[in-house]
Amino acid sequence: MARIRVLVVDDHRIFAESLAAALAAEPDVDVSAAGSGPAALRALERAAAEGRGYDVLLVDAELGALATGAAHTVPVPRQEETGVVDGISLVAGVSSGRPAVRSVVLAEKDDPRAAARALQAGASGWVAKDCSLQRLLAVIRGVLRDETHLPPALLTGVLRELTAARKHRTESERLVESLTPREREVLRCMVAGLGRKAVAERLFLSPHTVRTHMQNVLGKLGVHSTLAAVALARRAGVGPAEHPLGDVVERGGQLAQ
Repeated sequence: MARIRVLVVDDHRIFAESLAAALAAEPDVDVSAAGSGPAALRALERAAAEGRGYDVLLVDAELGALATGAAHTVPVPRQEETGVVDGISLVAGVSSGRPAVRSVVLAEKDDPRAAARALQAGASGWVAKDCSLQRLLAVIRGVLRDETHLPPALLTGVLRELTAARKHRTESERLVESLTPREREVLRCMVAGLGRKAVAERLFLSPHTVRTHMQNVLGKLGVHSTLAAVALARRAGVGPAEHPLGDVVERGGQLAQ
């Protein structure tokens, strides 16, 4: 009998251990638990090195909230300095680095926006934490058949969110296309986190010229800060310039060297 290897990732220890124990009672399921995003990544690496990789990741939608004191349903940002990795970041990383592993997000309540973000990150399913074991097993087996599972009550909201995201992306792409080739180069440097001085060194321009280009980029994109320009660029699929130079900090909504 082919066995399904499942990794439960939840920083609520009692829930994680209880769910793992319930799944372990199934004759075709091998299950382990991890109490954080970094612990899950280490478990994935060990399993892959041993030639017995996981098949399905069950990820808490609020992963990392306990570590940061957050009390909300929207995943907290990834914070490298504290070792916190939120659920959506974990799903995205696994989807990109280990595409054979299917991810299912476990949530305490339905949230169309968060569910849409999870699907965009590469999740194959969104399941309520209080669903029956039979339902969860059906989802686990379904995603291994390349099925996508969502609660029926969430479907309309998730489709609305995904449609809105596509609309925003189309508008963002149109705005980025209005930039000159040089302005797009500057924008990519901004996405990479470069300040004005670093952009000038990279593109062999004067800081004054770079400042003018940055102002033109903000004006054409219709935003008032570098962070907003970077967010719009990412929606449009603009990647960072390679090999960023130097460190930057944010000051008053702008990035400074």
